[in-house]
Amino acid sequence: MIYHTTVKAVGSDVSAFAKKGFLITFGEPALVSLRDFCYFVEVNPVVGEIKPGSRLVIDDNEYKITEVGKIAAQNLGKLGHLTVFFNGDRECLPGSICVEKSEMPELKAGSRISIIE
Repeated sequence: MIYHTTVKAVGSDVSAFAKKGFLITFGEPALVSLRDFCYFVEVNPVVGEIKPGSRLVIDDNEYKITEVGKIAAQNLGKLGHLTVFFNGDRECLPGSICVEKSEMPELKAGSRISIIE
């Protein structure tokens, strides 16, 4: 396992980004401007390399990672911050990952997120 965490709380307006096909996680404290749009997670270390072909697992849903931004792992391990785009793209922003095009799952407090080989 490369990474794992649990959702502690859900921002009041996460559906705004979900409708656009992405989600944002943050450990506490999140930027004030993003607080309502984030899933708050436990901050845990990243062990190993997140790379295309790795798998993102959210509860019982598994997604193939298609691209990894150059600072995604660093932000995830230090801040719990990650943006996940469910669009299948092969190019993504520095602090984000892209996964295969699919419906975004519904996350709630207690949802488990992991990244595996």
